[in-house]
Amino acid sequence: MNRLFFALLLLCCVASARAEVRVLTSIKPVQLIAAAVQEGVGQPALLLPPGASPHYHSLRPSDLRRLQEATLFYWIGPDLEGFLGKPLATRSGPSLALQSLPGLQLRHFADAAGESGHDPHDHAHRPGSLDAHLWLLPANARMIAARMAADLALADPLNAARYQRNLAAFSVRLDSLDQQLGARLAGLKGKPYFVFHETYDYFEQAYGLQHAGVFGIQSEVQPGARHVAELREQLQRAGPSCVFSEPPLQPRLAQTLSAGLPVHLAELDAMGSAVAVDARGYERLLENLAATLGDCLQQL
Repeated sequence: MNRLFFALLLLCCVASARAEVRVLTSIKPVQLIAAAVQEGVGQPALLLPPGASPHYHSLRPSDLRRLQEATLFYWIGPDLEGFLGKPLATRSGPSLALQSLPGLQLRHFADAAGESGHDPHDHAHRPGSLDAHLWLLPANARMIAARMAADLALADPLNAARYQRNLAAFSVRLDSLDQQLGARLAGLKGKPYFVFHETYDYFEQAYGLQHAGVFGIQSEVQPGARHVAELREQLQRAGPSCVFSEPPLQPRLAQTLSAGLPVHLAELDAMGSAVAVDARGYERLLENLAATLGDCLQQL
């Protein structure tokens, strides 16, 4: 697959050596990494609109045109954006599923639902399947940026040196940020918190955290009374704890479960929905996660 990617990329370069390099990414976190590499040269575009699920989405005709017109297209891969398989089969330019990059640190969901609390019937999170939220590990972001810089240098050799400088600067900033986040989250290990989506394992791995449970409710529809009672019992056993929902909506269930309990509610945004797209956007995504986690858990 990598050989095919480079062959297609080389053909694109030969055909239009001075044409504008159009970088398109499937989801915003990948766009933020690309923005760091392209700083001062170009601005990567985003395929999925804000708030769209990366698991299920219907592309409009205009989206399909953008997918065809992009010089380079980056997505996480079939374990996250499975709906892209068919559209990409007809794309003429190079596309790269980042989950296939050699050297990435990859995780898989627990083999038993009881180990993590997630619903084994969740299509996106089958036990044993790849955890595709791989951008939340800074080491993975560094490798993704390095691949993007190499691809862009080949597609746009006049700016190759700039892409390498941007990559070097991004790497230095990630080193500094990693130390800052480690210090920010130190001492919070073991503090109980719950999430509605098993998204944060890579980030937790990097900074020594571990969620106490995953409620696994993906919609605003209230579950049955028995299920609510079981989830509420988890919170009661945990004592003072945090419950983190995700944008764009806070599940009504969070309010129901926490009523009368020493529970703090907050919101984690692994997609960087509100983060500006610029060279430091990816760093702000991680900073926001650390700040939200730290602020809540320090109250316990």
